[in-house]
Amino acid sequence: MKDIYVSHDLMSPEKNVQRIMWTGTIWFVAAVGASAITLGLLLSSGWRPALLTKGLALLWWIGAGLVAVSIGLIGWSGCPILEVDVPTADRNKTRTMQLGTMLFIVGGTAAMLAVLLGPAG
Repeated sequence: MKDIYVSHDLMSPEKNVQRIMWTGTIWFVAAVGASAITLGLLLSSGWRPALLTKGLALLWWIGAGLVAVSIGLIGWSGCPILEVDVPTADRNKTRTMQLGTMLFIVGGTAAMLAVLLGPAG
C-alpha cells in the first residue's frame, strides 16, 4: 500500500508564516498586557516577592523568569522579519510560538501558585 501525503494550502509554509506573524503580534500584546496587569495589581496591593518563604520565592522567580522568556519567544515569532528562507522560518516560528505559549502557561501557573501559597495580606 502506498503512503498518501495530503497537504492543505492552509498549512503551507507561506501561509503559516504569515499567520504566525499576524497572530504572534496579538499574542505578544496579550501576554505583555496580562503580565503587566497581574504584576501591577499585585505590586499596588503591597505584595512583594520578599514576603515569600525561600522555597516559594524561588518558585515565583522561576515562574517569572519563564514568563519573561516566553514573552521574548512569542515576540520573536510575531516579528515580521524572515531571517532565512520561508520553510526554515516556518519551522522556527512554529516551534518558538509553541514553546513560548507553553512557557507562558507553565511560568504563569508557577508564579501564581507561589503567590497563592504565600502569606495572605
